[in-house]
Parts: sequence; C-alpha cells; structure tokens
Amino acid sequence: MYKIQSDFSDVVNRFTDNCKDATYRDRSFDFCYAHFHPTNPNRNDVQYGCYVLWSYLASWGMLRGSFLLEKSPAYLEKLVVYILEQDHSIWNIDAKDYMEKADYIVKMYDKMYGIVTENGERGITLITKIILGVFGILPAYDTFFCETFRDIFEQYSDKYCGFRTVSKNSLKILYHFYQAHQKEITELQKNLKVMNFDGTESNLHYTAAKIIDMYGFNKSFK
Repeated sequence: MYKIQSDFSDVVNRFTDNCKDATYRDRSFDFCYAHFHPTNPNRNDVQYGCYVLWSYLASWGMLRGSFLLEKSPAYLEKLVVYILEQDHSIWNIDAKDYMEKADYIVKMYDKMYGIVTENGERGITLITKIILGVFGILPAYDTFFCETFRDIFEQYSDKYCGFRTVSKNSLKILYHFYQAHQKEITELQKNLKVMNFDGTESNLHYTAAKIIDMYGFNKSFK
C-alpha cells in the first residue's frame, strides 16, 4: 500500500530521549493517562480530574489561541463526568481495533466535540488531543501529525487520506500503518512505560496509538 517507514523506531526513540524524567512537558501525557485509567482508585474526583486534564492541555499548547484561554478548569466538568461514565473496556481499544471500532470511535469523537466546543469552532486537534491523553486510543490529529501522514500517503487523494476529520478513512489508514509497523511497535511498547509523578515507572505501557502519535509528531521535525 505504501513504503514502510524505515526510520520508525529511530524517530520514536528520538522523541523519548527528549523526556527522560517527570519534569519534561511530554510527561503531562503520562500523568493524564494514568489519572483517568481504570486502574487508578482515585480517578473519580471530578474536580481533580478537571485540573489534571487542564494541565495536560496547557502543556500541549491547547489553550493558546483557543476559546479555552478565556475559561477555567471548571469548564471541563461536563467532559470529565462524561469520561468517568464510560465503560472501562474503552481503554482496551487500540490501533489494532480501528477497522472494527471505527463507528464507535467516530461517534465518541462527535460526542466529545459537542460537549467541549462552542459556536462551531474547529476542534479536531483539541478533541483528538483529549482522546489521546485520557484514553490513549487515538493519535492527536494536530498540524504536525497530519503533515507527516499526508506526506506518507501522498499518492492518495486528500479525500481518501481523511486527516481533516476523525473518519473511517483516517482510521483505515492508521490501521494499515499499524499493521505495517506492528512488530516495531510491539517491541517499543515493551520498554515504554507511563511515568509516575515521582519519576518511577508505572505498570502501564504506552499504547500503540500513542507510539504512532509520537512518530507522526516528531517525524515532521526534519
């Protein structure tokens, strides 16, 4: 379908080399994902969940130039309640399931878009960033990630590539990308664990979707 990316592991490792301890910005993902994960016994504190999610979004530049800049963490209360209402099985979804779970993921994206955005703002980066940080099941469709994958799949029309929205087309492409790099992703997952606030390793491993996100984001920086 396309040429396998020979630099996949190198690009991902370059990303992780830049965040060796808990003080680096990238670790905001770890703290957010670990907080909302079903294995966390303290996840049901809605107020604290708003703070955690707000901190993660701020670290990744989601407040800058956004309507959220005029809001406080309390704005996320309805979203955090929605997150806590979800069945724990959602955290088991990963790139391997994109063909089977495409309708479910698109529906969840649409629901979260409706909860978070106001006045029809374009929120694909914001919502996918939230889905990544909370559930770990989908890469963030930000400018850098989308640029990488449009380049990889440049032989296809923009409509087929589909990275302007969360759609069956984009999930299909990500599924095939995962299939092509599955062996490398599996090996990387063994060593990539979510970091605790104190810098120790947790028992959670990075998802395949998170690793694909790391590649797509970092690959754009030549």
